[in-house]
Amino acid sequence: MGPIMAARKKSGGRKKSGGRKYGKAAGKRVASAMRRKKKGTLKSGKGGKGGTVKSRKQAIAIGLSEARKKGAKVPRKKGAKKGAKKGGRKRGGAKKKRL
Repeated sequence: MGPIMAARKKSGGRKKSGGRKYGKAAGKRVASAMRRKKKGTLKSGKGGKGGTVKSRKQAIAIGLSEARKKGAKVPRKKGAKKGAKKGGRKRGGAKKKRL
């Protein structure tokens, strides 16, 4: 008979590193967004020109987005590639002359 080996748990796929997934600053931004939602002053859309936010999930998403813009530790959006932004630039093709 061979040597007795200790049974080990196999980790599936990816390595999990210790530490926080979201930074403290990100948590503060989300908390602030939640307070603004409760107060009724949290607006959606670019420059807060949209309607008032009603959904809790939407408030969290806005808080995380603000944290991302300020450079806080927040994981990348799902499906977002590095350096690529959504929405292509407008093409300035040849203009038609008016007669």
